[in-house]
Amino acid sequence: MNIFDMMKNLGPLQEQLKNAQSQLENISATGSAGGNMVQITLNGKFELLDIVLDPICVDNRDIPMLQDLIKAAHHNAIEKIQEQIKSSSASLLGGMNIPGMNL
Repeated sequence: MNIFDMMKNLGPLQEQLKNAQSQLENISATGSAGGNMVQITLNGKFELLDIVLDPICVDNRDIPMLQDLIKAAHHNAIEKIQEQIKSSSASLLGGMNIPGMNL
């Protein structure tokens, strides 16, 4: 691809990137752990939207297990959000390989 052609397309690309960033609030994913005993929902900005705990996992004697499940569910939700962002970014960039973006 010609560098001058790429520079001509920068304006529309910047606009598309702005739109993509504003849509991050509309993306959400729920991560789970412990067979869905802990569920965490994040938006595309990785902000916590919701936590659902199955009453069976709330045991005063095993708080460390619950903490581990919450961390695992959070990690799972982050992975799902990253996949959605990667998927939508790949279509936006049209397969261009931009160093450092790991798409």
